[in-house]
Amino acid sequence: MSHNLQFALQAAWRVLLAGLILGAGLPTLFALGVRSLAWGAGGDAEVHAGGTAGPKAQPIGTVLGWVCFIVVLLGVVLGITFIVASGFGKALSFEHIYPTIVDKK
Repeated sequence: MSHNLQFALQAAWRVLLAGLILGAGLPTLFALGVRSLAWGAGGDAEVHAGGTAGPKAQPIGTVLGWVCFIVVLLGVVLGITFIVASGFGKALSFEHIYPTIVDKK
């Protein structure tokens, strides 16, 4: 009986971790990307008092913003691929560097 409880708790922990990463991690990464783009734009992204110069643009902020957006987009595409593969009776394999769709074993 204790083995069944241990297996259930291990599975619940994995589901919780995946939910935190995908459920809160991707939206947080998206928000950081938006904030990075605002930082990269410098003075154009903020409201200033009339006649004062805003902060200068930070090109690294724009780069970081786009990197965040690409990671979020890859996560979404990977999730959709997993759902579609499961619907066709296939599985997503990470045996190689990139994910591939394989027959279920």
